[in-house]
Order: sequence, then structure tokens, then C-alpha cells
Amino acid sequence: ECDHRILTNRSVSLLQYSAVDSNPLSVYVMHPFWNFVVKFLPTWLAPNLITFTGFMFLVLNFLMLAFYDFDFTASAAGHEHVPSWVWVAAGIFNFLAYTLDGVDGKQARRTNSSTPLGELFDHGLDSWACIFFVATVYSIFGRLESGVGVTTLYYILWVVLFSFILSHWEKYNTGILFLPWGYDISQVTISLVYLVTAVVGVETWYQPILWHFLYRDLFTCSFTVTLPMSLYNVLKAHRSNTLKHSSLYEAFLPFLSPILLFVLSTIWVVCSPSNIIELQPRIYYLMVGTAFANVTCKLIVCQMSNTRCQPLSWLLLPMVAVVLLAVTGVFANETLLLYLWTAFVILAHIHYGVSVVQQLSGHFNILAFSLKKPNSD
Repeated sequence: ECDHRILTNRSVSLLQYSAVDSNPLSVYVMHPFWNFVVKFLPTWLAPNLITFTGFMFLVLNFLMLAFYDFDFTASAAGHEHVPSWVWVAAGIFNFLAYTLDGVDGKQARRTNSSTPLGELFDHGLDSWACIFFVATVYSIFGRLESGVGVTTLYYILWVVLFSFILSHWEKYNTGILFLPWGYDISQVTISLVYLVTAVVGVETWYQPILWHFLYRDLFTCSFTVTLPMSLYNVLKAHRSNTLKHSSLYEAFLPFLSPILLFVLSTIWVVCSPSNIIELQPRIYYLMVGTAFANVTCKLIVCQMSNTRCQPLSWLLLPMVAVVLLAVTGVFANETLLLYLWTAFVILAHIHYGVSVVQQLSGHFNILAFSLKKPNSD
């Protein structure tokens, strides 16, 4: 696969990170703030360690809300609500994660330690972070009469996931990463919403924010903004003859595995004998989000290294068997099957990430979480 080929190709050392961030919130507010924050970081602090710490804040949010609201019912009337301090912590942790995600690249340039490993590490963890912040936000409005159904949230999750991969699809075709406007707006908004929830309670979000516009509708809005902008950027590159892939098949090849993942996971949702999405929504979302991150990471490696995207991710092959076992009822305990498959997906993704990081670290003769050079034999 392409991730192994780039490690044996010395031209990988010539790769340069090219990104465009035109969001006014990011340009005029967040970047000046991040430039201010990065000055307080010690110069020995590795950028990848900053990236990983920010990611773990999102995982911590997910675990906190899993403890207090595992089934997404705590926000409904008549149920014991999530304690206010949890929402305060969630707001702080989310903003810290967003801030660290913004300063890691600045720290890399400040310490002259920018590498393709940093780009892969940053965007790879971002792809996995999607599921953690979506599931955490869901606890604000929940699944019962005051919120949205777990199946609806499943499709909203896919809106977020496809919004993320669109940016990397653009880079695969144009060589430039156009950062989506929806990301910065959503992160600032989510952080504020957590803090407001701690003060006024979850009941506030039962009512529309403006007219009939509910807070959950922000997810779909981010996609409606991102999709036309992505298509416009690719079309512009095509007209100027700077599109990296001339054929339509090659241009849309990165979408094959994500679409197949969507089809397989949706078949399981629709045809589940025990209605698994209702029984175990959090675990199902985690499985889908992690599998998506694995598929996306392989696209990120390919667009970093200017190599052809593989048509099919190997993880989808056993998933076909798992879905067939579930929907046909051959494996009677569907919940157990989901837990086993989710554990496998998580371990497979971690193994893939660790392997690629180790290989890139060896290739560039660097340490992933330190600015010191490895000891040479």
C-alpha cells in the first residue's frame, strides 16, 4: 500500500505542506491568539506531543460523557442530568484541544522541526477526533423527545465525516489543503455551548436558537458550506490544468472506501435484527468513526506522498463478513458481535498508526515525541 511505498522512496523528504485557511474567524482571531500562546511553550516541547495531548482531551470528554450519559438519555426531561461541572470541564477541554491543534504547527515552525510525520500525525488524529466530539455534543440534546433519534444522529455523524474527508480529497486532487470554514466555527461554538449548558442547563437547547433553527442543525450546515467550496476548488484546478489526476475515476477514487464503509454500516443499521443502533448507539458510533479514521489516514498518506490512492481498504473485507453475520442472525448475540468488532477496529487502527509513525520516524531519523535526535549506533 502507499504508506509502505513512501517509506522506501527518498523523494518523500521533499514533501512540503501546502494549506489555505481563508476563514475570517481563523485568520483574524484564532491565528493571532495561537501566535500569542505558542510563545509560552518551551522550545524543547515536541509538536507531536502537543497534537497528541490535544487529541487526548477530546477522548477524555468522550469518556466523561460515556460515564454520565452512556445511552444519550441524560438530557431528557425526567432523567438525571449530567452534572454542571462535567459541562464546564468539557468546554475547557474542547477549547484546549482546539488550541493545541492550532499551535502544534506553529511550534514546529518555531523549533524548525516540521516534517511529513507531523502532518500525518496532526490530520490523522483529527480524522479520529470527529467521532469523539460529535458523540460528546450529542449528550447536550440526547435521543429522546427533546433531542434527535440515534439513527438521525448516525446520519449527522456521516455528514461530519464526509465534511472532513472532502478537504483531503481536495488536496489529493489539487495538492493544496483548503481548510474548511465549518471546523473553526464549530469548535468555538461547541466550547461555548458546553459552558452555557453548565450555567443554564440542557433544557435551553430544547428550543430553537433562531426561528425553527436548532443547534443540531449546525452539523448539516457545515456540510452544505463545505461541499460546494470543495467542488469549486477542484473545478478551478481542472480549468487551470493543475489537477493532479486527469481521469474522473482517479479523481474520485478516494471516495470508494468511505462510501463502501457507509453502505456496510448503514445496511447493519437498517437490517439489524435487534435494532443495534438503538441498543448500543455510542459503541456503534465509535466503531464507524474509528473505521472511517483508518480509511482516511491511508488517503492522507497517499496525498502527502503523491501516490495513487488504493481503491479498497483491507478493513472493509472482514466488515462484510461481520455485517452478514449480524443481519442474517447467524451470530445471535448482536451486541457482543458489535463489541468484538469495535475492539478489533480500534486495535487495528492503533496498530496501523503506530506502525506508520515508527516507519516515518526511522526514515527521517527523528523521535515522534521528542526534538532530540535518536542515538546512532
